[in-house]
Amino acid sequence: MNTQLARWRQSPIFYPLLGFIVIFIAMAFVNDNFLTTNNLSNVARQVSINAIIAVGMTCAILTGGIDLSVGAVMALSGTVAAGLMMMGLPPELAILGCLIVGGLFGAGNGAFVAYAKMPPIIVTLATMGIARGLALIYTGGYPISGLPKDFSFLGRGEFMGIQSPIIVMIIVYIIAFVILNKTPIGRYIYAIGGNEEATRLSGVRVKRYKMLVYTLSGVTAAIAGIVLTSRLMSGQPNMGVGFELDAIAAVVLGGTAIAGGRGAIIGTLIGAMMLGVLNNGLNLMGVSPYVQNVIKGGIILLAIYISRSRDSK
Repeated sequence: MNTQLARWRQSPIFYPLLGFIVIFIAMAFVNDNFLTTNNLSNVARQVSINAIIAVGMTCAILTGGIDLSVGAVMALSGTVAAGLMMMGLPPELAILGCLIVGGLFGAGNGAFVAYAKMPPIIVTLATMGIARGLALIYTGGYPISGLPKDFSFLGRGEFMGIQSPIIVMIIVYIIAFVILNKTPIGRYIYAIGGNEEATRLSGVRVKRYKMLVYTLSGVTAAIAGIVLTSRLMSGQPNMGVGFELDAIAAVVLGGTAIAGGRGAIIGTLIGAMMLGVLNNGLNLMGVSPYVQNVIKGGIILLAIYISRSRDSK
């Protein structure tokens, strides 16, 4: 029994799962409305956007990098999709165009990081401004509305009683889990974050895989942009502001080491759910948004401390 518990404690998702359970129980006790079906469904739907973005962020952080451009890429991709539909393209082609835009921006980030050997935080900070500026230029600073009714399904529809954003989130996580745990790509991503030079010397084309990671980050940001644009039924050039911080928080709370090489995609989902439950519970309690920021910041610092403490053992 003690051996099994020790193994569980070594798992990257042990502390995130424990933290999620504690927060969930605490919120259930302090507010009677928390455990209602409608509220829990809303929590899952609200979490879905951040959780999707956090998939790409997880891959970037696992390699020892970071992607600050995801919120802006999300906005640009969403407005492009909206603009293409207003030009008469069917939603399917508009979605494809959105994914291409996100992938190209991610590939650009990857090229600068991997081949130009520029710091990821600087590259993605710069492209964050570029993507946001392009979204504002493309839309003239105004939302693009009047989208086809069929497009609303991805953000507002349901399938077998499950809301569409949640279904999209689940599909994205299944794909990410398979890539990171069942393919050589996943092994190389972890290896690059653990020891990039040793991975390179072992014959792995590190630059290629780092570029792939940032491309994936751009694509997941675009998927989140599609879902949110569908929910709003409007391409908003200012959407996604600050979403990169929430995504990083979900990854860190999920047990992924900020220095890379250690973590689990399931942990990221738990981290995103933890943030969603915390936000929802504090809102139900009427806690000021300013105080909420302080509480969330303290929890994130604690998560980083625990992660660093475990890595140093």
